Amino acid sequence: MARPAFRVDAVLVQAVIAGALSFAHLHDLAAAAGQDGWKAWAYPVSVDLLLVAAWRRLRSEGPSRLAWCWFLIALFASLGANVATAGFLDLAHPPAWLRFGIAGWPALAFLGGTLLAHSHTTEEPEPDPVPSAPAAPDPVTAVERESPPDPAPEPEPLAAAAKDIPELALAPVAPAGPSVPAALVDHARKLADDHHARTGARIDTDTLRARLGVPPQLAETIAAQLA
Repeated sequence: MARPAFRVDAVLVQAVIAGALSFAHLHDLAAAAGQDGWKAWAYPVSVDLLLVAAWRRLRSEGPSRLAWCWFLIALFASLGANVATAGFLDLAHPPAWLRFGIAGWPALAFLGGTLLAHSHTTEEPEPDPVPSAPAAPDPVTAVERESPPDPAPEPEPLAAAAKDIPELALAPVAPAGPSVPAALVDHARKLADDHHARTGARIDTDTLRARLGVPPQLAETIAAQLA
């Protein structure tokens, strides 16, 4: 497999040229401000390192005021050196504020590098509040909450009495009305006779209703037929 041909990256070449020129301008400005020898070469290194550290912080941990602040400081120092060496300042007789700035830069760069290296707090943008969609109600829970289960129907007194009387269970009984089944009347008569035999008194309506397990109106109708 043939290797791809080497291609010169124009952007990379431009970056190298711009970095070399900025490096030289910072060196010349530091030398003009009285920093001779190796100290003049250390200033452009310090500025570029602070610029790279701030940019790396922005790329790795996102935007933050700390990273943006030191990035702009280093960028201003680099651009200021480029402009100052273009003839806007008399480098043979540099002003006092330039000497003051060059002399104070090492401490400022050390502070910025320390904060960028050891501060891990990032200011992340707060997400826009998005109203959460209401959860869909559980159909089973909603039905159980809205319509409670019906209570178990209680056995009707008449049906309970019909269990003890086969003839009554087979006979059709009207749920309501003045007519009373003959089998129920016969059973009531037996209960009345038994009560009279044991107590010597005629059975009253409440006792008859309790023995038969029927509603009061039906008990009164049966008692009237027994009279």
